[in-house]
Amino acid sequence: MPRTGLFDSLRRLLHTTVELAGVRLELLVADLELEKLRLVAALLRALLGLLLIGLGLVLAAGFVLLLLWDHYRLGAVAGLALLFLLGGWLLLRAARQRLLQGDALLAGTRAELQRDRDALRG
Repeated sequence: MPRTGLFDSLRRLLHTTVELAGVRLELLVADLELEKLRLVAALLRALLGLLLIGLGLVLAAGFVLLLLWDHYRLGAVAGLALLFLLGGWLLLRAARQRLLQGDALLAGTRAELQRDRDALRG
Protein backbone atom coordinates (compact mmCIF):
# COMPACT_ATOMS: atom_id res chain seq x y z
CA MET A 1 0.00 0.00 0.00
CA PRO A 2 1.56 3.32 -1.06
CA ARG A 3 2.18 5.92 1.58
CA THR A 4 0.44 9.20 0.84
CA GLY A 5 1.20 11.26 3.91
CA LEU A 6 2.38 14.85 3.95
CA PHE A 7 5.94 13.87 4.81
CA ASP A 8 6.10 11.36 1.97
CA SER A 9 4.88 14.00 -0.47
CA LEU A 10 7.45 16.46 0.79
CA ARG A 11 10.17 13.83 0.55
CA ARG A 12 9.22 13.05 -3.06
CA LEU A 13 9.11 16.76 -3.87
CA LEU A 14 12.55 17.26 -2.35
CA HIS A 15 13.88 14.23 -4.22
CA THR A 16 12.49 15.56 -7.51
CA THR A 17 13.94 19.01 -6.83
CA VAL A 18 17.38 17.56 -6.09
CA GLU A 19 17.26 15.43 -9.25
CA LEU A 20 16.21 18.45 -11.31
CA ALA A 21 19.02 20.56 -9.85
CA GLY A 22 21.49 17.76 -10.57
CA VAL A 23 20.40 17.51 -14.20
CA ARG A 24 20.64 21.28 -14.63
CA LEU A 25 24.09 21.30 -13.03
CA GLU A 26 25.25 18.56 -15.42
CA LEU A 27 23.90 20.61 -18.33
CA LEU A 28 25.76 23.66 -17.06
CA VAL A 29 29.00 21.69 -16.82
CA ALA A 30 28.51 20.29 -20.32
CA ASP A 31 27.87 23.79 -21.70
CA LEU A 32 31.00 25.12 -20.01
CA GLU A 33 33.10 22.25 -21.38
CA LEU A 34 31.82 22.81 -24.92
CA GLU A 35 32.48 26.54 -24.66
CA LYS A 36 35.99 25.91 -23.33
CA LEU A 37 36.80 23.48 -26.16
CA ARG A 38 35.43 25.88 -28.74
CA LEU A 39 37.46 28.78 -27.40
CA VAL A 40 40.69 26.78 -27.16
CA ALA A 41 40.30 25.46 -30.70
CA ALA A 42 39.56 28.94 -32.04
CA LEU A 43 42.49 30.42 -30.14
CA LEU A 44 44.93 27.82 -31.45
CA ARG A 45 43.75 28.31 -35.02
CA ALA A 46 43.94 32.09 -34.67
CA LEU A 47 47.46 31.96 -33.25
CA LEU A 48 48.68 29.66 -35.99
CA GLY A 49 47.00 31.80 -38.62
CA LEU A 50 48.59 34.95 -37.18
CA LEU A 51 51.99 33.30 -37.16
CA LEU A 52 51.70 32.27 -40.81
CA ILE A 53 50.32 35.64 -41.88
CA GLY A 54 53.10 37.43 -40.00
CA LEU A 55 55.73 35.29 -41.65
CA GLY A 56 54.17 35.89 -45.06
CA LEU A 57 54.05 39.65 -44.47
CA VAL A 58 57.70 39.76 -43.44
CA LEU A 59 58.71 37.81 -46.53
CA ALA A 60 56.53 39.95 -48.82
CA ALA A 61 57.87 43.17 -47.31
CA GLY A 62 61.42 41.92 -47.73
CA PHE A 63 60.73 41.04 -51.34
CA VAL A 64 59.24 44.47 -52.11
CA LEU A 65 62.11 46.26 -50.36
CA LEU A 66 64.72 44.24 -52.23
CA LEU A 67 62.89 44.80 -55.51
CA LEU A 68 62.70 48.57 -55.04
CA TRP A 69 65.92 49.12 -53.07
CA ASP A 70 67.85 51.00 -55.74
CA HIS A 71 65.35 53.70 -56.68
CA TYR A 72 62.33 53.83 -54.32
CA ARG A 73 63.48 52.47 -50.96
CA LEU A 74 61.91 55.22 -48.78
CA GLY A 75 58.63 55.15 -50.66
CA ALA A 76 58.51 51.37 -50.42
CA VAL A 77 59.14 51.41 -46.66
CA ALA A 78 56.53 54.13 -46.11
CA GLY A 79 53.95 52.39 -48.31
CA LEU A 80 54.42 49.03 -46.60
CA ALA A 81 54.26 50.63 -43.13
CA LEU A 82 50.98 52.36 -44.01
CA LEU A 83 49.57 49.17 -45.50
CA PHE A 84 50.43 47.15 -42.40
CA LEU A 85 49.04 49.79 -40.04
CA LEU A 86 45.79 50.01 -41.99
CA GLY A 87 45.44 46.22 -42.11
CA GLY A 88 46.09 45.92 -38.38
CA TRP A 89 43.57 48.63 -37.57
CA LEU A 90 40.89 46.95 -39.74
CA LEU A 91 41.54 43.56 -38.16
CA LEU A 92 41.33 44.96 -34.63
CA ARG A 93 38.06 46.70 -35.49
CA ALA A 94 36.62 43.50 -36.95
CA ALA A 95 37.71 41.51 -33.87
CA ARG A 96 36.07 44.05 -31.57
CA GLN A 97 32.79 43.86 -33.50
CA ARG A 98 32.90 40.07 -33.40
CA LEU A 99 33.39 40.06 -29.64
CA LEU A 100 30.53 42.50 -29.11
CA GLN A 101 28.05 40.39 -31.11
CA GLY A 102 28.96 37.02 -29.61
CA ASP A 103 26.40 34.41 -28.63
CA ALA A 104 24.97 34.44 -25.14
CA LEU A 105 27.03 32.39 -22.73
CA LEU A 106 25.29 29.20 -21.56
CA ALA A 107 22.29 29.73 -23.82
CA GLY A 108 21.21 26.07 -23.51
CA THR A 109 21.30 26.17 -19.71
CA ARG A 110 19.39 29.43 -19.62
CA ALA A 111 16.72 28.06 -21.94
CA GLU A 112 16.27 24.95 -19.81
CA LEU A 113 15.99 27.00 -16.63
CA GLN A 114 13.38 29.23 -18.28
CA ARG A 115 11.39 26.12 -19.29
CA ASP A 116 11.59 24.91 -15.69
CA ARG A 117 10.33 28.26 -14.42
CA ASP A 118 7.47 28.26 -16.93
CA ALA A 119 6.52 24.69 -16.01
CA LEU A 120 6.53 25.48 -12.29
CA ARG A 121 4.32 28.55 -12.82
CA GLY A 122 1.74 26.41 -14.53
